[in-house]
Amino acid sequence: MTFSAVIVAAGSGTRAGPGQAKQWRPVAGKPALRWSVEAFLAGGAADIVIVTTQDGEKALTEVLAGLPGWRVAPGGATRALSVQSGLAALAHRPGDEPVLIHDAARPFLTGATIQAVLKALETADAVLPALPVADTLKRAEPGQNPTTTSRDHLWRAQTPQAARRDTLLAAYAAWTDGEPTDDAQVVEAAGGRVAIAPGDPLLMKLTYPEDFAIAERLAGAARITRVGQGFDAHRWGPGEEVWLCGVAIKHDETLIGHSDADAGLHALTDAILGAIGEGDIGDHFPPTDPKWKGAASDQFLIHAAQLVAAKGGSIVNVDVTLICERPKIKPHRQAMRERLAQILDLPLDRVSVKATTTEKMGFTGRGEGLAASAVVAVETPA
Repeated sequence: MTFSAVIVAAGSGTRAGPGQAKQWRPVAGKPALRWSVEAFLAGGAADIVIVTTQDGEKALTEVLAGLPGWRVAPGGATRALSVQSGLAALAHRPGDEPVLIHDAARPFLTGATIQAVLKALETADAVLPALPVADTLKRAEPGQNPTTTSRDHLWRAQTPQAARRDTLLAAYAAWTDGEPTDDAQVVEAAGGRVAIAPGDPLLMKLTYPEDFAIAERLAGAARITRVGQGFDAHRWGPGEEVWLCGVAIKHDETLIGHSDADAGLHALTDAILGAIGEGDIGDHFPPTDPKWKGAASDQFLIHAAQLVAAKGGSIVNVDVTLICERPKIKPHRQAMRERLAQILDLPLDRVSVKATTTEKMGFTGRGEGLAASAVVAVETPA
């Protein structure tokens, strides 16, 4: 089902203690907001609107670096006004398209929750994920003994909450009863049918300072690490330079291939595609297509990295090994590392380039060609 998302990220989050607003604070080394954007990208959102302040908009370029498919809308004085601003930014989308409204302070959103909410919306006007209350509830008036309150039929509401855009806009237009606590309440007040979808215990809301400590411990359960490997080889032919790991090296021969024959970039591209289950480089850039004849291979690597980002993932580190008798790789190794770090937007210490020979054995040992292997670690939503 096609859907759009509005992420509310305009609050100040004063209860979270001093420092940045909670949507910008890191959880497992990544801003809380980025977790949700990655989850919606992985879940197939057709459009993502982030509602934030002017200062927040300035921060987004860095916070969401490398992630496609998001836009910004101005935040309002209240959450309800911010939601309506996000809905207005989706005016070009179909009125009956589902919109998922999500709080940026809930970082551990998963594809399972997104699909559960969308499924429930097929037979309802609005949907919220929720968890049944498990703890015993007590009511305590000042100076009086606490009394036990029944927890039967009580639920803890979460986000994202879903409704079709026109339904939600009409419900907000009709709302007159102060500040609503969530979007489902607005649709309910307008006479709509609200359904509950299964919530997720990991989908906690970051509210107080201690919540961030809990979130750090939960972060490992919300992400998985995938490993991919790649291999490529090209034969030598007449030429004056060779491209390896995005660096041009003067040489008395060149590598022969349909593109620029950069074996290092080809192996690394295949490793990334393998880690996310997206086939190999030939599937995306067929050697039979004249469009790619002589093409620079860095665009293949960029494409693979964008696919990772679109799945809500990130590249953790890469390791490339060049196998050849010549040219000498060591004088160029640092430049290769820097170029790969630049293409993939990685810190230099997460990029490794090594070289080895086969002791004169095989086609590389006889100087007939050059080979490269690569290993990559990619982190994606669980």
